Amino acid sequence: MTAFIAIRRGFEVLLEVITATLVVALTLLIIAGAVFRYSGASLTWYDEVASIGLVWLTYYGAALGALKGAHIGFPGIVNAMPPKLRLVAALLAEACVFLFFGILLYTGWEVLVILDGMNLVSLPSVPVQLTQSVIPIGAALFIIAEALRLPEVIRDARGGGFGDHELKEALGDVSNTPLEEDDASVPAANHRALPESRPTTTRPSERAAR
Repeated sequence: MTAFIAIRRGFEVLLEVITATLVVALTLLIIAGAVFRYSGASLTWYDEVASIGLVWLTYYGAALGALKGAHIGFPGIVNAMPPKLRLVAALLAEACVFLFFGILLYTGWEVLVILDGMNLVSLPSVPVQLTQSVIPIGAALFIIAEALRLPEVIRDARGGGFGDHELKEALGDVSNTPLEEDDASVPAANHRALPESRPTTTRPSERAAR
């Protein structure tokens, strides 16, 4: 089990690095394109490369979202089902995902074969096979992500049901925030000790004045 967790964590880090790299590269490309266009020396390859970068970001980001269970779903409907029916519905949904991306992987590879010998219009030195390779690669990564998440899906289906991914992340952020001293949700032993209040003494002259 530890090896499985390590593999999943390594795969997650890999997708995060790739996605972050694409975001940074695409941001720099857009800034450069705007600067060159404003200066009157537009980059001829900007539009085509930026479109390809956006597609790459979509595929790799989708695989990362699949691993985290962040894609749009209907957990309320599935959670309303009995546990046995919930498990069947979850496995059926996973089977549909595997089938779809298996077909996408196969057809994407077939497309690469057809595109052999073709190059980009604005960059003739770049083969179209390279730019479109993200289709089968992204499909394969999505399948791997779903396979690594499958034990979690089965556990949630058999247990208390599926939770909202955004809500989980929000609650995780809240749990990591510093707690106030008067937070009633924290045991008193964990609160920082406050200085003890000393009893005030009243002088005789003050008592007489009262």
